[in-house]
Amino acid sequence: MKALLVYPQFPDTYWSFRHALKFEGKRSAFPPLGLMTVAAMLPANWQRRLVDMNVEPLKRADIEWADIVFASAMLVQKDSLRAVVQQCKLLGKPVAVGGPYVTTTCEDLPADYLFFGEAEETLPRFIEEFTHGGATERIYASRERPSLELTPVPEFNLVDLRRYVSMSVQYSRGCPFRCEFCDIIEIYGRVPRTKSPAQMLTELDALRATGWRGSVFIVDDNFIGNKRNVKRLLPELAEWQQRHRYPFSLFTEASVNLAEDDELLEMMRRAGFRRVFLGIETPVKESLAEAQKGQNLQRDLLDAVRKIQSYGMEVMAGFIVGFDHDPPDIFDRQIEFIRESAIPLAMVGLLNALPGTQLWRRLEREGRLLGESSGNNTDCSLNFIPRMDAGRLIDGYKRILQTIYSPTEYYNRALECLKRLAHSGFESRHNELVHDLAALVRLVLELGIRDPARTSFWRYVARTLAACPRRFAHAMTLAAMGYHFRKLTESYLNGWPSTDIKQEGLDDEAICQLLGSRA
Repeated sequence: MKALLVYPQFPDTYWSFRHALKFEGKRSAFPPLGLMTVAAMLPANWQRRLVDMNVEPLKRADIEWADIVFASAMLVQKDSLRAVVQQCKLLGKPVAVGGPYVTTTCEDLPADYLFFGEAEETLPRFIEEFTHGGATERIYASRERPSLELTPVPEFNLVDLRRYVSMSVQYSRGCPFRCEFCDIIEIYGRVPRTKSPAQMLTELDALRATGWRGSVFIVDDNFIGNKRNVKRLLPELAEWQQRHRYPFSLFTEASVNLAEDDELLEMMRRAGFRRVFLGIETPVKESLAEAQKGQNLQRDLLDAVRKIQSYGMEVMAGFIVGFDHDPPDIFDRQIEFIRESAIPLAMVGLLNALPGTQLWRRLEREGRLLGESSGNNTDCSLNFIPRMDAGRLIDGYKRILQTIYSPTEYYNRALECLKRLAHSGFESRHNELVHDLAALVRLVLELGIRDPARTSFWRYVARTLAACPRRFAHAMTLAAMGYHFRKLTESYLNGWPSTDIKQEGLDDEAICQLLGSRA
């Protein structure tokens, strides 16, 4: 049996990092961990091929090779996913689709098989039926949330590691909190399940065996959701890192209450965590209460950020505008908070009601829903009627982006962030010296020579070398990220880029097939 696993294309967003990736010579930030894990669940005698459309086109020959096609997607990938399914059906191949988008939203996708929930329970039953006369059901729904002890080591060798900036592993699923706008607790529950320390180290051994060195993203939506288990993992992880001379620089996502636990912060520092993403959302307490984000109401958020930074971990963060309780000056307050917190990678989005969330259900009861979200909360579109005038909300949101990603503002935050980070020991680098120098040359040519903001760049370089020369490599990474944010903001404000079939990542022959089917 030949199984083709396809990961649809992401549109160009703040999360795509497209303008920053070119400096490193990479095609995508992360590989499709979910599909690599699904591949490991398939029978050992099946042949496997994985196409990540974010780094290469899906070819007709790939589809013709397969006996069955598996695809997974998030909401923001839905257009590309539908194009993939349609193309596979045109070529007469059965298609099985799962992932967050299908689980929360989609029953009308013209796939042969739909998987709702987590694959550890549904996929084995499907494979048994499919290999013995054909599957009898169209929808395979998980009846319960499975133990992660059932999750196999991902097949890292299915992707070309050289095309990615970072690798990914997963430790836990679920989050104990109840944020109204979040779909994670709806998909994975509020009781965080974790892998054992032995499982995690086995996965890291497998990743290390591929030759990968450098950044590894622990993709949990809240890494510290189960603090007791995390504190069992971290000492073993730190020992593993030390024994192997810190091959990986780790980053993850966590809730703000990380800042209240010095023991946990020190454990993460010793284990090689260098960055952490926080869901700060807003400095307005009334809006936090509305969103049921009580964990952010129990502490001073600026102090929390500074505390985490003091342990050598750069803080990235998500922010939201559009809450019912947002005051008229919310835009100035968000700008000021981002400035004072020295968070360079500040992802600000408009509130979106995702299907299946508490927010979706509340707005539906209130008659305020306008339709399905695009999944991209930075595209200046609203799928509900806000309390604030919609025009004022969008104009204010655009002003936030223009301000925080302007060269001077961004470089000042980046430099302040670098100053706050304590000396955190060895920083893993997976590139050879020649590659690093080539990346630096590309960066200097673009930001230091061609860019109209080159004066701000050179001022940033000089101040970095004077204030924190040991952080120069980190400073250049932040400069590349800032360039991406600025270029994307400019394109957004000058008119949103159109999405055509070519952008879906299909090759020319596949495009002709798809156009023919639409005629």
